[in-house]
Amino acid sequence: MDVQMPEMDGFEATAAIRAKEMDMGGHIPIIAMTANAMKGDREQCLEAGMDDYVPKPIQPQSLIEVVERWFDCQRV
Repeated sequence: MDVQMPEMDGFEATAAIRAKEMDMGGHIPIIAMTANAMKGDREQCLEAGMDDYVPKPIQPQSLIEVVERWFDCQRV
């Protein structure tokens, strides 16, 4: 989830997804991806209902680790 999107930012989109989950059940893992890499940004994303956080510029190995943590996937 990009935190800084036009029209609806990542926080608003996450809130909408989480509200739908309350009605329909389930849980969609949401990983924040943002250039906001200041102290407290990760915590803000997690408090907003996102499950994890990856700062930009993206480090490929970090992204792989986060995706593997939240999805049942194996590297080929």
